[in-house]
Amino acid sequence: MPLLSALGIVPGEKITVTAAVVERDGRLLVTRRGRGVHLEGYWEFPGGKCEPGESDAACLSRELAEEIGVTVTTSRLLQRVSHEYEDRTIELHFYACEISGDPAPLLDQEIRWVTRSELDALQFPPADEELVRSLKDGTQMNGNSVTSADTPDAS
Repeated sequence: MPLLSALGIVPGEKITVTAAVVERDGRLLVTRRGRGVHLEGYWEFPGGKCEPGESDAACLSRELAEEIGVTVTTSRLLQRVSHEYEDRTIELHFYACEISGDPAPLLDQEIRWVTRSELDALQFPPADEELVRSLKDGTQMNGNSVTSADTPDAS
């Protein structure tokens, strides 16, 4: 597994990841994982790996600024999921977020705004399946009601 260590991944390590679920005008923001990364080609909600000692709030802010050039203005924890992949365990924290700015693909990734019904046509990582199912069923976020001024916890 030399490739994993070159990528800074220790086989079997637990990685904390934050992801932003952003909805505007009935559409959800999704990005497609680029070439050469874990789960290449899968669709996901924008976000990324927390740095050691970094809070969820700081991680969300940093990742969204780096990946799509936006600022997180509000967020509310929707769901926490732990998923074991063959080479790592992901602790994924999904946040309903409002953002300022227009998302742009700063890392050459594909970006789309999709309706809940269009989620079925996209391939998401296994760790996202429960959230995607609840979004399609309308049991998360209640439409465009992401108005909480809560900030992510400092886990």
